[in-house]
Amino acid sequence: MSDVLDRLFATIAARKGGDASQSYTAKLLAAGVEKCAAKFGEEATETVIAAIRQDKGELAKESADALYHLMVLWAASGITPDDVYAVLKSREGVSGLDEKASRKS
Repeated sequence: MSDVLDRLFATIAARKGGDASQSYTAKLLAAGVEKCAAKFGEEATETVIAAIRQDKGELAKESADALYHLMVLWAASGITPDDVYAVLKSREGVSGLDEKASRKS
C-alpha cells in the first residue's frame, strides 16, 4: 500500500511549480497551504458523510480523494510521507491511550 502512496506523492511533488493551467495539482499547490488545507477539509468531510451513510463504494472513493488532498497539503507544507512514516514508526507498540496522554505533558 505504501508503494501506491509513495508513487502518488512523487507525482504530486513533481507537479509543484508546474503549469497550473495544465495540472489540477499544480493549481492547488500554487494556491498555497491555506487553499490546500481547505480542500483537504472538504474532502475529509465528504469522507465522513459517506461513512455515516454506510456507503462503502462512496467511502472508498472519498477516502482516495482525502488521501490525495492530504498529500497535496503535505507537499504544500514541505513535508513528505517519510516524515509522517517516522512519526507513525515512533508510535508503534505504544498504546494509543498512552501516546495521547504523553502529548499533554
